[in-house]
Amino acid sequence: MALKMHGAMSAAAIGKILGTTGEAARQQLARLADEGLVAATSQASGVGRPTQRWALTSAAQARFPDTHAALTVQLLDIVRSSLGEGALDTIIATREAETHAAYQAAMADRTGLRDKVATLTELRSQEGYMAEWREEPDGSLLLLENHCPICAAATACQGFCRAELDVFRAVLGPEVEVTRHEHIVSGGRRCSYAIREV
Repeated sequence: MALKMHGAMSAAAIGKILGTTGEAARQQLARLADEGLVAATSQASGVGRPTQRWALTSAAQARFPDTHAALTVQLLDIVRSSLGEGALDTIIATREAETHAAYQAAMADRTGLRDKVATLTELRSQEGYMAEWREEPDGSLLLLENHCPICAAATACQGFCRAELDVFRAVLGPEVEVTRHEHIVSGGRRCSYAIREV
């Protein structure tokens, strides 16, 4: 879970997050490596031995919820082949409208951008995106989604990703700029969104 939330880290950093020693974390990582769930890469860090940074393998990524991936992809293919792209666009638009309405209702009493982003983060986490947010040194906010529970559907139909970005922009308001930087479907470790007032 720590590697999923934070990305590649040293055993010492993992130990710190888990409240244990780096050596204890290293022993657990060795067991996970034996199971093919993590892999280490060496990173030069100045003088001395390179630091080993541990990351999840694709086998480990597959252990996180994927919301009935195979069935979802099959249904999208059936809709596309039997009813056409227009029907698929209608499904995406309907989902987008329902998501927008739910998020808008949850943010009804939120006024500041930080409050809105915190609420959006909570909503996304409840949906399985393992979301978090932070303020950047330049004053912008960064929304991070460490998991995509609809990744298979989004890979099969990029309209889902476009619709989510449109919903974020709509609920955060016209005076807010939202830009996606990392994208799981495009090979990123996570999805990240820079959010700033304009």
